[in-house]
Amino acid sequence: MARALSLNQLKLPALGTVPGADIVRRWRGMLLRCVPHRVKRWFALRNPTLVVIPEADDAQLLRQFGDERELIGGLDLRTPGTLLDAAGGGNAKQAPQETWIELPAADVLLRKVTLPVQVRGNLRQVVSYEIDRLTPFVLDDVYFDARVAGTLARGTKLDVTLAVCRRDRVADWLERLREGRSPASRLTWAGAWPDANLLPPEERPRRSRIGALTSAGLAALALLLLAATLVSPLWQKSRQQEALERDLRRMRIAAEEVEKVRDDLERARLGSVEVLQRKRSQPRMTDLLRELTDLLPDGTWVQSLNVRDGEVDVRGESTQATALIGLLEKGPGISEVSFRSPVMQVANTGQERYQIAFTYTHPPTQ
Repeated sequence: MARALSLNQLKLPALGTVPGADIVRRWRGMLLRCVPHRVKRWFALRNPTLVVIPEADDAQLLRQFGDERELIGGLDLRTPGTLLDAAGGGNAKQAPQETWIELPAADVLLRKVTLPVQVRGNLRQVVSYEIDRLTPFVLDDVYFDARVAGTLARGTKLDVTLAVCRRDRVADWLERLREGRSPASRLTWAGAWPDANLLPPEERPRRSRIGALTSAGLAALALLLLAATLVSPLWQKSRQQEALERDLRRMRIAAEEVEKVRDDLERARLGSVEVLQRKRSQPRMTDLLRELTDLLPDGTWVQSLNVRDGEVDVRGESTQATALIGLLEKGPGISEVSFRSPVMQVANTGQERYQIAFTYTHPPTQ
């Protein structure tokens, strides 16, 4: 039958053997610094990290959460029992996730050494070979840790900080914690650099493979959820931007079509206005016919009348064709009157055939 889970049963995965544990530990530390104090305490109670600070045969026992510590009890080498008993509680569900030993700074020897840059990838192994040369001790008598503080000689040398403590100063406390079913996973000292650990990897507690895989999976899931939380707003913004760009393209196409229709309408309007202006600038045929009717004398006939762009061509017969030029020049709006061809005599009628051309414009306003 399925069992209901309570909030008190939730635990963060242990980070001692998880791949990329340093990165996850830093992330968890930064997260805990951002949450309220009560939330930090809740995490500390669900996933306790116990810190043992030895002072001769006695030690202080502290619970650490984030950058804060809380004194929860004491411990000594003479009294057997688990760390939970020493902390005042025997609930196995709240067994410490990690147990650290923090030595006084005076028990740790710090040295600056210079090594070739090629040893960066296996620094701990190289230092273990050179420990008797770099310190007054042999390897079997000390615990040590080293870190790269920088580079020297234009990047060809490593500036290494070496920390060393004697094994006999801490051996009894390591054995005491193993007997108390909370073996130390880290041996550090007051003022140590982040993630400093004097214990060699082979002496650190190992978790079962299934537990390590489960913890790694939970840590990866937590990081994945965090990444999804951070990326989701960016993805949504990107989708919104794409939608806005599509709408903008549609609106731009519609605006271009409207602009094209507007240009076509403007051209049509200008064309119609030009036609009207041109029509208005042309003299009316009725006015021309009236002028010719008034100006041409009796006995004059018009057989054809052609008008184009104000140029008028008149053909016909008249009893006094030679006098037509003088008569037409008197007409308002008529100018440049001339014969287009010589005047010819018509034998049957005795009249003269003529072809006269002139320019006709709007007659001046009376």
